[in-house]
Formats: sequence, C-alpha cells, structure tokens
Amino acid sequence: MEPASACSVDSWPAPADYNASMYIRRCSRRKAGKEHVYWQVVESYRTPSGPRQRVVTYLGDMDQAGRVGVANAAAGKVGLLQQDLFGQDPTPEWVEVDASRVRVERPRDFGGYWLGLQALEKLGLVAFLKEGIESGREEVPWHLMAVVLVLTRLCHPSSELEVAERLYEQSALGDLLGVPGGKVNDDRLYRALDSLLPLKRKLEKHLKARLGELFEVEYDLLLYDMTSTYFEGEAKANGQAKRGYSRDHRPDCKQVCIALIVSRDGMPLGYEVFDGSRADVSTVKEIVTTVEKEYGKANRIWVMDRGMVSEANLGFLREGGRRYIVGTLKSQLRGFESQLVEKQDWQQIRDGVEVKLCKGEGGGEGDGKEVFILCRSTARATKEQAIHARFEQKIEAGLGKLVESCGQKKRNVAVVERRVGALLAANSRARGLFKVEVRQREKGGAEVVWQKREAWREWAELSEGCYLLRSNIVDWSSEALWEAYIQLTQAEGAFRVEKSDLRIRPIWHQKKDRVQAHILVCFLAYVVWKTIGALCKRAGLGDQPRQVLDEIARIKVVDVVLPTRSGVEIRKRCVTQPDAGQGLLLAQLGLTLPRRLA
Repeated sequence: MEPASACSVDSWPAPADYNASMYIRRCSRRKAGKEHVYWQVVESYRTPSGPRQRVVTYLGDMDQAGRVGVANAAAGKVGLLQQDLFGQDPTPEWVEVDASRVRVERPRDFGGYWLGLQALEKLGLVAFLKEGIESGREEVPWHLMAVVLVLTRLCHPSSELEVAERLYEQSALGDLLGVPGGKVNDDRLYRALDSLLPLKRKLEKHLKARLGELFEVEYDLLLYDMTSTYFEGEAKANGQAKRGYSRDHRPDCKQVCIALIVSRDGMPLGYEVFDGSRADVSTVKEIVTTVEKEYGKANRIWVMDRGMVSEANLGFLREGGRRYIVGTLKSQLRGFESQLVEKQDWQQIRDGVEVKLCKGEGGGEGDGKEVFILCRSTARATKEQAIHARFEQKIEAGLGKLVESCGQKKRNVAVVERRVGALLAANSRARGLFKVEVRQREKGGAEVVWQKREAWREWAELSEGCYLLRSNIVDWSSEALWEAYIQLTQAEGAFRVEKSDLRIRPIWHQKKDRVQAHILVCFLAYVVWKTIGALCKRAGLGDQPRQVLDEIARIKVVDVVLPTRSGVEIRKRCVTQPDAGQGLLLAQLGLTLPRRLA
C-alpha cells in the first residue's frame, strides 16, 4: 500500500494558447486494496531555481461529467473546464446499459433527516457545535456525532445502541454527514453526549439569539412550567433520581423534574433539571435568579401555574420589581363567592369564556397593588360536572357495598374505616359531598352511616368551570391578562411533544451526567421541531410540524445500479422524486431537494 501522501500523477498541462499557469492534476491512492481517485488544481510558477508547483485546492473525486470536462480542457477548449466542474452540463459520455438488469438497492430514510439538517443549518447549530466541542485525535468529529443524536431523536427517537446497530444504516445520515456507518457505534455516541453537555449554557444563549433573528421572537413574556420523567432501573448512581409526584402516573419509578421556560410562541429559552422529589413551588426563586443572571433584569412578565404560587414566591417577585400573572388554588375562589353569584360585570372574551376583573378584594392582600381575574369557562364546567358525577356514583356504589357487607357479617370498625378512607381518597373530586360515619353496633360489628352535604353540591355547581388569576399588572384589561395567562398552554404543549414525539421518557441512562445530556439532546430536538413549525407557519402551512415532517420523511435515497455492455456497473445514489404534495410543501418552504448524493 502506498503512503497516504503518495499519488500517481496523470496530468494535463495547460494548452499553448492558454495563458494561465493553472492546470488539473489526477491523483490516486490505494486503500484497503482499492484505488481511490481525486483531483487537484495546481499552479505552476517560475523561480530563480527553476519551475515549481503548488496545490491550490483539492476538488475531490469527480463524476463522469467532470471527467468529460477535464478531457475537453486538455484538448484546448479554453474556459470549458471550470464551467463543467461547477454547474454547466458538459457533453455527456454515452454507454450501453442492460435495461433488463437495472436494479435499485439500499433504500434509506432521507427526507426527515434532510429537513432536520436544514433546520440545524438555519439555527447555525452545526457550525456552533463544530467550534464549541474541542477536537483531538478522534477519528470522527464529536460535533457530527452530536448532530446524529439530535436528528435521530427528531426523526426516530431511540436508544444510542439502536441508533448504532440499526437506525444509522437505515438512514441517509452517512451520505448527509459524510460519516460511514462502520464508524458509528454506541461508545462514540455516548462520548458525544459527554462532549455536548458542557455547552448547555452557551447553547441556550446561542439559540435565544438565533431564534430571535430568524423569527423575531420576543422574550418579554416568559412561561414557566414543570414536568417529570421517570427512569427504568434504580439509577443508584444519580443523586437526582428520586420518587415524587409523578405526572406520568408512575409513582413506582424514580424520576427527575424538568423546569422549562418558553416564550409566548412556545420558543424555548432554557430548562433546568431538579431532583425528582422537588416541589414545584420551591423552584421559582432559583429559576428566576438563573434567568436574570444569564440575560439580565429585563422588564419581563412571569406567567406560572398555581403549583408555583406561594405568598413567599409572590413577595420575592414583587421585591425585585418583577411582574407576574399566576393561577391560584381553587380554595381561593371562596373569597369571591359573592362576585361569582353576581351576573354583572362579566365580559365575554371568546365563545364560552367570561372574565371579571376584581380590584384586590376578598381573599387577596387588597393593597391596590394586585388585581384578581375571575374566569368562567363553559367547556371546563361541562368537564368538571362529568367528573363530579362520575366520582359521586363511584363513592355511592362503594358505600352501598360496605353497608351491605356490614349487614351480612360482623366487621371490625378500624378495618371498615380504612376501607372508607381508601374509597374517598380514590375519588377525591367528590369526597366533600359525603359525610360518612363508621359506628360500633350494640350487638357487635361495624355500621356505616352516610349522607350527602347539599351545601357542598351548591358550591360545586356554582364554581364548576371557574378559576382565579392573580397579577400585579394593574393597568391591563382583564382580557389581556387572561390572554397572557392562557399562553401557558405553549409550555404544556412543549412537554407533550417531548414525551410523545421525542420520547424523552423513560430514561434508560443511570449516571447523572448522561441523564443531563439525554435531556439536552431532547431539548435541542425540540428546538429543531419548533424551528420547522415556525418555518411552516411563515409559509402558510400552520405551525404544527408533525404532518410536514411525516410527509417529507417518505422521501427516500436509493442506489441505482446500471450494468453496462462492458461489464462495468455504474452506481448512482439518487433521491426519490417528491410527489405532487411533497413538491408543493417543499416549494412553500423554499427548499430544493438534491437530485443525487454521489
């Protein structure tokens, strides 16, 4: 085998009537028993010691069109070579193909990965990762492995092992990124996770700036919410993995809590990972302080759900001159019962939604620095009525069985009391309607006596569909305050995408840093998701990228094999042509598919 620097030269000197001192040189090298050909642009110049040559640039390998252009240039057709190399159609070289043996091989997923890569390029993430991740003696650049992790999370969320063993070879990522399938293994992907994690803060700042430039995103209104995601396994090496309130209904598993901050359009600003046992209300001060440390104390409005609210947190926000719009606990509605009964001053702001502005009365601190907004939703009322009715029926049926059981057999009072408690706890939304007493009978055994509290029912019927907002923005209308608060659905939507489309759960990693890196990859995939959604919205295609991604993902890349009369097989790696619907989507997005990859 020749050394890497050696090449066999088969060059065409500049023609006599061509005044420039540039020419094309053909070089070859042998690797693994196979000859590889590439091309150089070489400059020839004179020195006192004689003529010298230097390589101006490498052209890489050239296809048939390029070779025809080289031959024409060697024949003295001035200027034709450069046209042929860079975009002009040269005179074709025709060969005879055995049409009966033409075949297609190795169909691979292309469209979704290609679209995701377009979004990454628009965000400047590929260049950012290349510059930000330190390079060493690695055979494959770590930033390309990080891109693989993000794109597979976007298109086919799977474990690193499955990506290495199956998904990478089934995709066109090798062609798009120039990394052969044999170079991608789970160890490289794990190490890419490790190299990506230290860039978290810089990534968040870069994305905030870039999203602002691309889509004119404003971060004057910050939506803050929390969720949890659970582990498979004990995660003993991760101190953050703990049991707590599970939004995934998996109290049997350890979990971590994730706090997400997004703009009013759902564009992510950043996130934090907390212990799985961390209460939402205890995170507010830390999150607000972190954001202000990174981006300064701008005139922001913080929007939070009722799980974040406490008098201590609101006091902290007011002391720093911060503005907020928050939900309140259902119990605070009691202080506004008289205003709920009154039919005056309600303002309908959309179909089925009414609001009423209250100046710090009943249940609030009423110092004129806060306002309360009563909200009433017809759809929400219908839903809560159905919930109350269903739980009422379950409790009533359960109590009936207990009464019957106690009548048939002597039961222990303590045991029956525990069963009553479990029944009410399992149907807590209607437990206040029932007054239940377990008594000892004179002849022994337990007796269950119960009745319904009509006062509870009356309050439930009055308050169904109602909720209360609280804010220190006293110069906004009730409609504007409600509109700002309802944007919290953007944060909730982000969690749905993370859990369903990007499959952030369950977490299989056990070590803390790997878990953090996994969540960062999911965060970056969500940013790409939102970028595609914003591009779709700008193009008039709505702002939900799932349908567009699914449609473009049907585009494949295939190897077309053309057997010739001479016995040589010509291989062309081609992208399948989009159908009418796909073509329309691409045209709307202003994107052009490549015709072939090699």
